[in-house]
Order: sequence, then structure tokens, then C-alpha cells
Amino acid sequence: MISRRQFIKRLLATAFALTGVGALLKQSLKGPETNVAVADASGEQIIPQASAQPVSVDSTNHRLLLSFFLLSDVHISNNGTTTIIDKLHSALKDITRFESPVDTIVFGGDITDVGRDQDYKLFRKVLDNYKLPPLYANMGNHDYYDIWISSKGDWSAETVPNGKTDAMSRERFMKFFGYKDKPYKDVWMNDVHLIMMSQETYVQENPEVGEGAWYSDEQLAWLKNCMKSHEDGKPAFIFIHQPLPAPDMDGKPPQLLRAKEFRAILAPYKNVFVLSGHTHRNFATENHYNSQNSFHWFNNASVGKTRSTDNPNCAQGMYVQIYNNEVVVRGREFSDKTWIESATYTVPMVHAEQA
Repeated sequence: MISRRQFIKRLLATAFALTGVGALLKQSLKGPETNVAVADASGEQIIPQASAQPVSVDSTNHRLLLSFFLLSDVHISNNGTTTIIDKLHSALKDITRFESPVDTIVFGGDITDVGRDQDYKLFRKVLDNYKLPPLYANMGNHDYYDIWISSKGDWSAETVPNGKTDAMSRERFMKFFGYKDKPYKDVWMNDVHLIMMSQETYVQENPEVGEGAWYSDEQLAWLKNCMKSHEDGKPAFIFIHQPLPAPDMDGKPPQLLRAKEFRAILAPYKNVFVLSGHTHRNFATENHYNSQNSFHWFNNASVGKTRSTDNPNCAQGMYVQIYNNEVVVRGREFSDKTWIESATYTVPMVHAEQA
């Protein structure tokens, strides 16, 4: 009979192989970076309903409340190559010289490729080159990957967790972004509520979680309490990393696991927007809007590893403008500082008299 420790190691090694973590991590650590295809884990295509087709932008008569950039899946790594670093520089140069207001930047998970201290130091070194608005973030699965790394700096599933813990990864993330006790946070800006949710555990603490996003009872209760402020219809933006499963289902790795409870919390409210990452979807070739829920769900592209592109310098992000009567979402290509016209969406606000 094998011990519990041996069982967990075998389980982790199996999960490591089946999810493709090994192949991705090998590539990340050895460099140079390449565009690695990432399977869409949502369990459903992000296909819009008729009302969600891209529309033209005409906001000249609207009152702008807030504008922000969502930068997902940066995957910064101190691995001796510069491709990912150069892509982040392209994004930040574009944002800091932008023709429109940028009130804040949210980093939507997988900020780092492995989650090591040296990766966060490199991230800080890049950020320090720019005068930036307030920064917020949530954690992705890659931000927990330090447990896969041996003392020699190589990936090693056989020796996981390699003297590391999931708690170390959370603490590293929280220290970097100034979060006090939890890896999730909310902030109000100009009557707009930004709610950053983070997965709270990974496979060192809970092997069954795999690459999925686990939200604790405490975090879901916190979200429920946050949403009580939205009975009047003020817009709420909830940032998650992993995508949702099909409606009326709980997720499986690598999705948001407690999806039924998540959806139930948001269902009573209008003007709710959920923004995810993880899948590295390309704004130029894939649709990013899903209206099959009670809320509006947009899936972001990736700064570091946008998939299915012929442009090796491709780095994409999401620009969001919240007006008093609509929300405009636009895909941005940072490598040439252009808008991706097929990724322009306008969602009307629902006011109290319309509800």
C-alpha cells in the first residue's frame, strides 16, 4: 500500500501530464518563447447572441465614467529571453501614450509564467519604466507554478512541490500588489465597481483543483456582499481568470469550478460584466462576447501569448469604457498600436425604469 504522500505525488504527476503543463512549462523555462496553442477550456464556444454582434462606436454624447485596460496572461518570465518582456513593453508604451483616458490597469491573471520571486522582480523592473495609473490584479494558475520548479530551476513533476507551497505563491502575489490578507480585492472608481477574484488554492494544497479556479466559501460570501451595492444598477465588473463552463453547470479543471454558485450570486443584478482570460483567444479571429448568462461575459486575449497569429510580435489587450448609458469594449493590438475593428462591442446599460 502506498502512502498518502506517494499517492498525491502520483496524482500530481498524472495531472501534470494530462493537462499539458509539462510541455508548456518546459518551453517557458528553456526559451525562446513561441506561440503555444492553448485549448479553449470553457466547454462552450463564446458565440454571441444576435444582440451581441459588434457594433459601431458613437459615444460623443455620452458621459464617460471610467476607462481601463485589462491585460491578461502576460506570462512574464526571467528565463534569459526577451520576447515576452518586449511584448509587455509594447503594451505599456502604447497605454502611457494613449489618446484616451486610462484610469486604471487590471492584470487579469497569469501575470507570471511560473510565479517565482525573480519573475515578479522582472515584472517590477519593466513597470518602473513607466508612469502608470493605479494597478490591480487577480491570480491565475500560472502564478502558482513555482511548485513545479526544482532547486536547479528546472521543471520537476517527480519532486513536486519541490520545497514550495501554494501559500508562498499567494503571499508573493499579495505582497507585490499590496493586498493585505486575501488575494482578492474590490475598489470603487467613479461609481464603477471593480471586483478582482482570485483562485485561492492550487495542486500542492488540493490536487483535485488541477488548473481550475477554486473560490472558497469566504470569497463567494464576500462577492455576494459586494453585489449588495448594485441594487440600483450601478455597473459591476468582476475579473476572473479561468473561463466559465456551459450555463447551469459547475466547472471542471481548467474552468471556474463553483460556477453555479458564482452565477447565482450575480443573477439578481443588472449591468454586470464578467471579464476572463486564460484561453489566449485572438481578438482578430475569434469572438469574445458571450451573452448566454444573466451578465455580459467577455474573454480577453493575451499580452504574452495570443494564439493563432501570424504576427510573432502580437500582443493584445482589452480597453473598456464605461459611459452613463453604455459600455464599450475594444480589442487592442499593441505591437502596431491599432484597434482590432472586428473586436468592438457596445452594450447598452439597463436603467431602473427598463428593468
